[in-house]
Amino acid sequence: MDQLTHIRKPIEEELERYQSLYEKDFVHANPLLHLALQHIRKRQGKRLRPIIAMLSARCFGVVGEAVLHAAVGLELVHTASLVHDDIVDESDMRRGQASVNTLMSNQAAVLVGDYILARSLYHASKTCCLEVVNLLSAVTEQLSDGELLQLYTLDSERVEEEVYYDIIRRKTAVLFSTSAQIGALLAGAGEEGQEALRLYGEYLGIAFQIRDDMLDYEGGDALGKPTGNDMKEGKLTLPVIYAVNKGGQPEMRELALKVRRGEASPEDIKVLVDFTLEQGGLLYAAQEMERYADMAVRQLACLPDSAFKASLCSLARLAVQRNH
Repeated sequence: MDQLTHIRKPIEEELERYQSLYEKDFVHANPLLHLALQHIRKRQGKRLRPIIAMLSARCFGVVGEAVLHAAVGLELVHTASLVHDDIVDESDMRRGQASVNTLMSNQAAVLVGDYILARSLYHASKTCCLEVVNLLSAVTEQLSDGELLQLYTLDSERVEEEVYYDIIRRKTAVLFSTSAQIGALLAGAGEEGQEALRLYGEYLGIAFQIRDDMLDYEGGDALGKPTGNDMKEGKLTLPVIYAVNKGGQPEMRELALKVRRGEASPEDIKVLVDFTLEQGGLLYAAQEMERYADMAVRQLACLPDSAFKASLCSLARLAVQRNH
C-alpha cells in the first residue's frame, strides 16, 4: 500500500461519494465543451484538496452533502486555474498530456476554464453556507492576484524570498488552507479549530510548493540531471533566490534577472543552476520545506487523536518526501 492510499483509507467511502458527484461535472451536451471536459478528466491528479477537506471535516464530525459539494467546488477551482495558467504560460503539456489550449484554441480554452469556475461556484451555493461561498470567492481572487503578482515581478529588480512566499501563498497555499478551513467549518468546528486547520493547510501548501521547486533541481531526465525548467519559464524559485542573495556576486544577480526577463540562453541557465547547487540552495530549500511541514503538523496538536488526524500528519510528510 503506497503512502497516499494509506492516507486516504479512513475516508474511502467519502471519496467514492465525492467521485460520483465530481464526475457529473465532466459531461455536457455541447460537443466541444464535452471534448475538453473529458480530456481534463483523464488527467485527474491526487485529489489532495478534497482529501484535505474531508479529513479536516472528519476531525470534527461527518462528511455530509455540504462537505462533498465544497470538496468538488475546491477541486474545480484548482482545475480552472490550471487551464488558465497553461494559457498564460503558453504551456503545451499538463501532467503528461496536451494542455487544453493545445487541444483547441486559446479562446476556447479560456471559456472552458470559465465554465469550470462557474461550476465551482454552483457547488459552493449547494452547501447553503454563505461563508463557504465567500471563502471560495476569495480563493479565486487570490489565485488571480498571485498570477498577476508573478507577472509584475518579471520587470522587478528584486530577488527576494518575501516576494517568492507572497506568490506561492496566493497561487498554491490558499487552496490547501481553504480546503482545510472549509472542511472544519462545515463539520461544526469553532473558530479556534477552523483557524488551526487553516494554518495547517497554509503551511502544508508552502511546503508542497517548495518541494515542487526542488524537484526541478533533482533531475527530470533519465540521467538524473537538473532540468532548469522553471528558469526556462522565467521563474526564480527559493533555491536560486537563496543562492543569489548568499553568494553576493553581482553577475549572478544580473543573470537571475536575465532569466526572469526570459532573455537567458540555455548556457546561462546551466551556469545559474550550477551556482545554485554550489551555494547550497537546494539544502536551504529542504530545510525551509521541513520547517513548514513541521509547523503544519503542530497546528493539529489541539485535535484529539484519530485516524483522520494521523492521515493529515502523514500528508505533511508525503508532501516533503514525494518524488513527483
